[in-house]
Amino acid sequence: MSDPRKLVNPSAGANGAAQTDWDRFVSPESPLGSALAEDHKRLAEIGQESFKKPSQTRIIAVANQKGGVGKTTSAVNLAAGLAKGGLRVLLIDDDPQGNATTALGVEDRDSAPSLYDVLIGNRSLLSILRPTESLPNLYVAPSNISLSLVDVELADEADRRQRLRDSLQECLKDLHEHGNTIDYVIIDCPPSMSLLPINALVAANEVLIPVQTEYYALEGLSQLLRTIEAAKNSDNPTLEISTILLTMVSKNTNLSAEVAQNVREYFPEQTLRTEIPRSVRLAESPSFGETVITYEPRSSGAIAYRAAAHELAERAN
Repeated sequence: MSDPRKLVNPSAGANGAAQTDWDRFVSPESPLGSALAEDHKRLAEIGQESFKKPSQTRIIAVANQKGGVGKTTSAVNLAAGLAKGGLRVLLIDDDPQGNATTALGVEDRDSAPSLYDVLIGNRSLLSILRPTESLPNLYVAPSNISLSLVDVELADEADRRQRLRDSLQECLKDLHEHGNTIDYVIIDCPPSMSLLPINALVAANEVLIPVQTEYYALEGLSQLLRTIEAAKNSDNPTLEISTILLTMVSKNTNLSAEVAQNVREYFPEQTLRTEIPRSVRLAESPSFGETVITYEPRSSGAIAYRAAAHELAERAN
């Protein structure tokens, strides 16, 4: 195989002794070289390490009422990262679009049992759980377009806000009694003002908010904060915003850096050190029915999400 440096500078020697355009391109001082070095360091730190197990099941709603912020991408890849770290994880797809379901390789046939059947009282949550092929300790409660009917069908039900919480607690209890304790429940919420995100916030004990590092990044957060406060006041007084995850970060733009700084000033304790970069592999992996962690494990997106999952696990009690 030819030396790739010669493709950049044909005069480079075979031993690579001369300083070439290729050398400058990938040197630690270059943007690419710096990113590669950081990825290598992160991968070495995580390695095959088993992640810290929480003392009790952590139930995390991944929410942002502004669309296009990497919410579903973050939900499925954090779930996969935790599972890759040896933890037992349940992902609940609480979005009628069903993107988290398909991103994990689970077919979202309209006729298949789904979260809709659980919320209207026709099925138990345990009965609809599906394993994922690539990560055996990651399970999915699938969703499909039927879920969009829940608001209408439960409009007159007194317990309409607690349906997911009650079903989830029953499921976790049954699994625990059979020696299959779940370490993490990740709930992918829809970007809407409906009964579905309310159910997720009532069921969860933590909220993780993905924030895109672009203009108007904090737009929509005020409404989400009001929704969280309403859930706390009515049904879930211990709910807290535990984690902010910066997504779609462009390291070579001042805007990303400025937005990240602003978010860290607003949420100094909650914001993870790890930032998720823009990545082609992140964008294309769902079309193959995989998370980026199984699709392209050495890509920058996969390494970042594994690092974020590790950091999230380290925060457990």
